[in-house]
Formats: sequence, C-alpha cells, structure tokens
Amino acid sequence: MITPRKDVGEFLPPALEAKFPGGVLEVLRSRGELYLRIASASLLDVCLYLRDEERWGFDFLALVSGVDWLGKEPRFEVVYHLRSLRNNLRVGLKVDVPDETVALPSVSGIWKTADWLEREVFDLFGIRFTDHPDLRRIMMPDDWEGHPYRKDYPLEGRG
Repeated sequence: MITPRKDVGEFLPPALEAKFPGGVLEVLRSRGELYLRIASASLLDVCLYLRDEERWGFDFLALVSGVDWLGKEPRFEVVYHLRSLRNNLRVGLKVDVPDETVALPSVSGIWKTADWLEREVFDLFGIRFTDHPDLRRIMMPDDWEGHPYRKDYPLEGRG
C-alpha cells in the first residue's frame, strides 16, 4: 500500500530561504501542489541541494515543461516537477527565463532524465539550456523553422 504523500509546504520553503537567501522568489499553491519560484541564478544550487539533502532526497525529475506568457516579461518560464521516491515528496520549481538570453542552465548533470526533457522544451519553445550535452531537436525535423509551442507561431504552421 502506498501511503499518501507528505506536504512539505511548511518546511521546505524556509529551509531553502535559509540555505539560499534570495533564491526563493515566491511560494505558490495550485490544485493542492506546492510550487516554488526560484531565481534562475540559484537554479543549479537549489536542485543539487534538493537531490542530495537526505531529508528531501528529490531523486527523480518527472517532467520539465515550458510556458509561453506572450505579452508579459519575462515571456518564458520553465517548470520542473520533482519527486522524492524514497520520502514520498513532490514539489514544482518555476524559473523565469531571462528575456535577453532565453536560456537557463541545464540540470542534466543532476538528473539524467533532463537530457531528453530539456531537448523537448528547446525544440518546441526555443528555450536553450546551457551546458546541455546534446541540445538538438527531438520532436520536429531538423530542418523545421521556428518553435511550434510558442504562442506567436502561425496557426497554419509553415506554409
């Protein structure tokens, strides 16, 4: 029998704020899930801590998704869905993508699953991941122009 997952909303944000001052920009809840908006400069340090700290043990990166907020600044956001299989915990990390670079550091050195997940976000949204070992298209053909999940992508596709 699987026990219900634990809610870390009371404990995780203060622990991160103490360890990384200014690294947690916002604590959010959506549909009963905990999300933390993380400063892009703190992303790698926060992710390493969440994976390696025994009480958290976020050993599995379940999903990386892109969000296009066309008309807002910053325009793009990347959401990381983390799971601790050992401790039965989950948390989402939201990171704003700087408009000037449209890039974030790759977490593929922390979680191997990020390799393909980041490639998908790159291919469909055009968000780059610096230091990614093999950042290239994964869904669209190599000669495809543009990124079809961007809100300004033509609805008719390429003509």
